[in-house]
Order: sequence, then C-alpha cells, then structure tokens
Amino acid sequence: MHADAPTEVTQLLIAYSHGDREALDRLLPYLYDPLRQIAHRHLRQERPDHTLNTTALVHEAYLGLVEQPQRTWQNRLHFLALASRIMRHVLIDYARMHTAEKRGGGVPNTILDGKEIALNQQAEDLLALDEALTLLAAHDQRLAQGVEYRFFGGMTIEETAELLNVTPMTVNRDWKKAKAWLYRILRAQ
Repeated sequence: MHADAPTEVTQLLIAYSHGDREALDRLLPYLYDPLRQIAHRHLRQERPDHTLNTTALVHEAYLGLVEQPQRTWQNRLHFLALASRIMRHVLIDYARMHTAEKRGGGVPNTILDGKEIALNQQAEDLLALDEALTLLAAHDQRLAQGVEYRFFGGMTIEETAELLNVTPMTVNRDWKKAKAWLYRILRAQ
C-alpha cells in the first residue's frame, strides 16, 4: 500500500457509494490483508476442519458486501466493520446448517465419534453466542456493536471508539459490561 492509500481507500469507498461498481474491485487490493486478518480471527473460534478457510471466508464476505443494498461506507473502519459482521453471519449460517444436518435434516444417521461430538458442540456454542448477542443488541445496541468490533473484528479500543463515536474510556466500560452480560446469558443457557 502506498503513502496515499488511506485517501485512496476513502475515495474508492465514496465512488462505490455513488454507483461506481468497479471501485470495489479497485479497493480490494488495499483491504485484502486486513480482511484476511479479520477472517483469520473469526476462524480461530471455529473447529479446525471447518469447510471454509481464510480466503474462502474473505470471498464470501466480498460477495456479501457487493450484494448490500445500502453501500454508503464512511471510511475504511466502517467498511471493515461491515465485512466482519458479514463474516460472522456466514459462519453462523454454516453452523446452523451443520447443526440441522446433525439433527437429521435429511441426512442418514451415523454413529458419532468423540471428535464429531466436539465439532457439533462448537457449532452449537457459536449459535448460542449469536443468540446472546442478539439479546444484548435488543438490550443495548452499542454494547453489542462493541463486541462485534472488538471480538469478531479484532479492532482496537480506539478504532471501536471511532466507529461508535464515543470515547475510548466508554468503550472500555462498555466492553466490561458486555462481557458480564454475555457471560450471564450464556451461563443461563
């Protein structure tokens, strides 16, 4: 990335927001490495033999970004936050499909060994976390967004503060509240 990359990224995001469909293709080389880092963070939480690898998850997110009806991104961080959210939803859809298959979903029953049971548990844990985040968002949207940006997106406290338009101190306070709230919900499940 050259010295004017942040300016170029912002200009390309604005161009895409104004209907220049090719701007996203020109933008991808600037953001491919950060997107791979985010995808890698998401996949670290997944089972080791997940059918999606980092590159595939980036490509799924790219397709999801292209299909977004509202394409107005404020800046690089806003774009990466949306990409992270799309990656999380892709993985949740895969987990739902995996647990549906486990419960019968038209697939013949097989005897499960210990490894398959552990993999099924990981999919169920991801679904439980998604459900808890949905409940948290209903309770306090900003807390849920902070978790998405920090935990799934791997963003710093400062980047999260910028995205949420709050101070870093507020992000720290929200992060503690959100973790406690999610812990309580997940423990109850």
